[in-house]
Amino acid sequence: MDRQSAPPSPRPLPTVAVVGLGTMGTGIAEVLVRAGRRVVGIDVDEAAALRAAGALAAGTARQVARGRLTEDERRAALARFRTSADLADAACADLVIEVVPEDYALKHQVFTALDAVVRPDTILATGTNALSVTRLAADSARPERVLGLHFFNPAPAMRLVEVVSSVLTAPAAVAAVTELAQDLGKEPVAVGDRPGFVADGLLFGYLNQAAAMYESRYAGREDIDAAMRLGCGLPMGPLALLDLIGVDTARTVLEAMYAASHDRLHAPAPILGQLAAAGLTGRKAGRGFYTYDGPGSATVVPDAETPDPAATGPAPRPVRSVGVAGSGTMASGIAEVFARAGFSVVLAARSEEKARTATARIAASLARSVAKGRLTEADRAAALAAITPSGSLDSLADVDLAVEAVAEDLDVKRELFTALDKVCRPGAVLATTTSSLPVIACARATARPGDVVGLHFFNPAPAMKLVEVVRTVLTSDEARATAHSVCAALRKHPVDCGDRAGFIVNALLFPYLNNAVKMVQEHYATPDDIDTAMKLGGGYPMGPFELLDVVGLDVSLAIERVLHREFRDPGLAPAPLLEHLVAAGCLGRKTGRGFREYARP
Repeated sequence: MDRQSAPPSPRPLPTVAVVGLGTMGTGIAEVLVRAGRRVVGIDVDEAAALRAAGALAAGTARQVARGRLTEDERRAALARFRTSADLADAACADLVIEVVPEDYALKHQVFTALDAVVRPDTILATGTNALSVTRLAADSARPERVLGLHFFNPAPAMRLVEVVSSVLTAPAAVAAVTELAQDLGKEPVAVGDRPGFVADGLLFGYLNQAAAMYESRYAGREDIDAAMRLGCGLPMGPLALLDLIGVDTARTVLEAMYAASHDRLHAPAPILGQLAAAGLTGRKAGRGFYTYDGPGSATVVPDAETPDPAATGPAPRPVRSVGVAGSGTMASGIAEVFARAGFSVVLAARSEEKARTATARIAASLARSVAKGRLTEADRAAALAAITPSGSLDSLADVDLAVEAVAEDLDVKRELFTALDKVCRPGAVLATTTSSLPVIACARATARPGDVVGLHFFNPAPAMKLVEVVRTVLTSDEARATAHSVCAALRKHPVDCGDRAGFIVNALLFPYLNNAVKMVQEHYATPDDIDTAMKLGGGYPMGPFELLDVVGLDVSLAIERVLHREFRDPGLAPAPLLEHLVAAGCLGRKTGRGFREYARP
């Protein structure tokens, strides 16, 4: 490229002012000083400034203890930080990062004051995640230098930084802060100006649904949080995360998102407003969805939440023998789980050949566990000996628990439950492993609906700890207690929920995945940027498009349709792009192409 036509190199930003020294502002200051920048921390509250200095000292001390900083580097970092209560001290800054509370009037007041004191070439960045960057820029004296710089909490640990430009932002300003983010060891993702941007745009809808799920008493707070941690591998449950973010902050973000989209999924759950109005804003207040041992503490303490009925309810029925009806991957995995836990297992398939094939699959899985040191040879032999393959449901006549694990087809399941009702002895518990179909429909196919319960294992069953225990309006207390007792024997974590589409995990997970598809459909962000944002900004083990391709786009579409049909919410309607890909046969990894291309299976 000709030297004259080459774009100018981004200018360095050696001095940064951080306005607002709450948790986020202090974390950003720590990141900057550790990377060699001089930082002026500005807050009108002198106590906040003192807390920030103390937090910065403590944070860098932890880095020394972990071997990530030397003591000399720590002292040098602290020397680069000073505090002030006067915005005029931002005059020396090359970049100002504003992280005051999410209130437009307050942010506009700060930007107006900064316009009067900083140099003409100083870049002004807002840390908002809900308000309009474009409006802040338009109301500024020099809109070309205003952009968004959205760090994630805790700023020293989270790698994602969303760089938000408006139609007014100069490319040179974007280039300068992008280079700064990279120099800080962060992963910058360029996004347009809309409430929530990428990560929070997806995250807060999911958090809102979880709050509404809790408010409706569909499931308890611990069960909702455990379901999403264990079922999806998330670092934190949604209600605990709302307490960390701040219930009031979350409500503000959702209000802004709803104002922009009018999507009911973003209409703040009433409980968020109730908690905020009561001052129960989460960890910072010492109480939110959970109760903590003091303001700012992360330690949860007991409160008046309703006790677990398992502690006071009826005794479970004894279960020694288990029947598994099915021969696919899930049926084999569930049979293996029971056999390894010491149960006598009958694996009943539609034919002797299918039963033998399923048993061979289990034998191979057990052998892999031995090779990896997760199982002894003696335990492998005992587990395999505990499994009796059969080509007839009649072999389940004497089992204490019969678990159905056949195809997700309601007619097929109802027919099977009718047969199990005739075959299984009185008092046996009958369980379905459905992930999306109504358990009550299976129960009503029997003459003993009180004995029917949902046991939704997650794939792969031997590895995943979560089991959703689904109770219908007819399920007896004994059947529910038996399900919990069995899960304990399997060393699985049971969570209670009602009989409605998606249960806990899928009801929260798939609307989030659907919204990610809508972002791509609207050309707001690419699948790569969205996956990066959710992994680095939310701590998710997989981005939404990685997960969709693994689950299968056809399976995902089917679940979306079930959720939409159950709740009749327009926001749950499957994204047309997802429907088009499925119609084209692009189903994900299993076909070699979904949102990305893969080597042919």
